[in-house]
Amino acid sequence: MTLDELFDQPVYSQPQKMKEAQLLSVLNDMDVRHRANCEPYAAMMAAQGKPKEAGALADLPFLPVRLFKSHLLESIKPEDRFKMLTSSGTTGQQVSRISLDRVTSGFQTKAVVKIMQDFLGKARMPMLVLDHPSVVKDRANFSARGAGILGMSNFGRKMTYALDDETMLPNWSVIDPFLEEFGEEPIFLFGFTFMVWKYFVRALEEAGRSVSIPKGILVHSGGWKKLQDEAVDNSTFKERTYAATKISKIHNFYGMVEQVGSIFVECEAGRLHAPSFADVIIRRPHDWSVADFGEEGLIQVLSCLPQSYPGHSLLTEDIGTLLGEDDCPCGRHGRTFAVHGRLPKAEVRGCSDTFDGQAA
Repeated sequence: MTLDELFDQPVYSQPQKMKEAQLLSVLNDMDVRHRANCEPYAAMMAAQGKPKEAGALADLPFLPVRLFKSHLLESIKPEDRFKMLTSSGTTGQQVSRISLDRVTSGFQTKAVVKIMQDFLGKARMPMLVLDHPSVVKDRANFSARGAGILGMSNFGRKMTYALDDETMLPNWSVIDPFLEEFGEEPIFLFGFTFMVWKYFVRALEEAGRSVSIPKGILVHSGGWKKLQDEAVDNSTFKERTYAATKISKIHNFYGMVEQVGSIFVECEAGRLHAPSFADVIIRRPHDWSVADFGEEGLIQVLSCLPQSYPGHSLLTEDIGTLLGEDDCPCGRHGRTFAVHGRLPKAEVRGCSDTFDGQAA
């Protein structure tokens, strides 16, 4: 099985057992290539005595996602870099740096298209971006937000930014004409969760305004920690967004810049789905053993997309639960899961400890 063959399949069509066999073949090959082309990664695997071929997905070695905040790991030569992605972070925080070549960038774009067309259809809709236009100006060094917006722009037309660059308030001189022209037809809205909440939904509430976008489809991701600090969960987010906009089709998705392209989208039944070229495992924090269905643990994400850096198997700092396998009411195959939040003020330790002293 090759990555190209995985892309030829419908993105949620394979039963889990068949999918696992396909992924394992590709991921084992990727692990061999990354060991051969990324010396620090090979050193970490050797230090831990990790075998070069896993017999199951759960046996694949993994890196803690935090490692990318302190080290630039590449399986390509510097001259083959096509773009450098950075994670979002507040002032003073370290950010992840992810090096992409043209092949990896192309795979990631193709993956997002395959996934989102399953939820949005193939017809491009008028697109309202719930952010400001300056976020995408530096195309050589994208933030997670900028990369996400440009990735999602493949599904839109008449792309319009809803927020003013200077004030971060809704730009009604842009929004009103957009809704007047397209308000009665399907509209694709995209933004990062906290941006959507604070600068659009809350801004509407505070101004005593509402908009009517009954055929809108809102896709959003990221920033849940800030909302949880305000006691805003997924249900509250949906209810108040609907009250302010009349949008009933709202899809959250889980993803990260360290494995961009492998996004896990929330279906109509409220479950996050793993696509054909990615998967998820939940591990118990005390010994990294695989958790049972319904048991909380740390989320490990697997992906066939990262060709230019060893990001194919990452242990996140997010807590989640496996909900099911090939049994979602929406009819999509594969594993489904829920994300409950971030591991509080703790660093996931393991592979990164063996990295100290290695060249970055």
